[in-house]
Amino acid sequence: MNEAPIRVGVWSTGGIGSHAIRAISRRPDLELVGVWVHSPDKVGRDAGELSGGDPIGLPATGDAGALIALRPDCVVYAASGPERDAAAVPDYERLLAAGIDVVSTTSTRLVFPPVYDPEARDRLAEAAAKGRASLYASGIFPGFASDQLALVAATQSGTVHTIRATEVSLNDHYPVASAMVDGLGFGRPLEFEPGITRPGFIPAAWRAPIALIAAGMGVELDEVRGRLDRALTDREIEVAFGTIAAGTVGAVRTVAGGIVGGREAIVIEHVIRMARHVAPDWPTSDHDATYLVSIEGEPNIDVRLSLGEAEGHDAGNSAMKATAMRVVNAVPYVVEAPPGLLSSLDLPITLPRHAFA
Repeated sequence: MNEAPIRVGVWSTGGIGSHAIRAISRRPDLELVGVWVHSPDKVGRDAGELSGGDPIGLPATGDAGALIALRPDCVVYAASGPERDAAAVPDYERLLAAGIDVVSTTSTRLVFPPVYDPEARDRLAEAAAKGRASLYASGIFPGFASDQLALVAATQSGTVHTIRATEVSLNDHYPVASAMVDGLGFGRPLEFEPGITRPGFIPAAWRAPIALIAAGMGVELDEVRGRLDRALTDREIEVAFGTIAAGTVGAVRTVAGGIVGGREAIVIEHVIRMARHVAPDWPTSDHDATYLVSIEGEPNIDVRLSLGEAEGHDAGNSAMKATAMRVVNAVPYVVEAPPGLLSSLDLPITLPRHAFA
């Protein structure tokens, strides 16, 4: 006899949520029972159409209580935006306390709950205990490529001196000027101080995956240090959010280093370009989204993971799909797991069930 499918809800129908809806609708072991939307103009519309597919006969709701009343076993939480991390905590609490497991792509700093904000973490742990439910956060970077891929590669190691995980991306397609200009400083002179230059920003952004790797390797993390490099473009670049003038920032690199035993041992590097010609001495790729893992040790190990087609300019869509599938594929494993706040160290490899067409 076949087991009843896992009842799943999806929170938000943006890029990641839409991928999740389409994937869940295809899976015989998962049943999409509800979809929550933020925009009033989406309320009542068919969830299949909202996700860019055919109608599936399921109207979206803007009422969180109505979604909870459907009693899903798990909710895929896919709200987007940097401000959503803290804003999502009350939603997580409500879902967990109601006995509903949560898998999230929103709160990337929850990929390793032990280093999350203590006050919020304690609230979430209390809600999870009350509802006997679990919460798991993941994605692609932070997420799989920033931590679990490195740990899987390290299973071939006898000794390890340094682990480095790097994302190399071409983000000329990203249309949000506030994030790219004010947040990262693209199109501005080096004297401009974008949000990313705030003291402690880079270590805070990448502490979770670094701490996850440290815990997985069984070492104590002393601290996380951050540094920022910016490179100027020597020619004008047309991008989705406007024009980047020659002589302004065309590439940004952040480096977060986890200090173990007084030395930099676990490194997360993020390279973002607006055109491939900028900063040619930094890590490069012919793909718009590439992830590199380099382990210095015995033996030395290098892993390269690319999403989408080379120069196909589908990196954004491919990264969103990979991010969505990280948590959709995890749903059965999270439902089977003991209640609590989970990381990838607490789950087996979340193999994609029913992935073959």
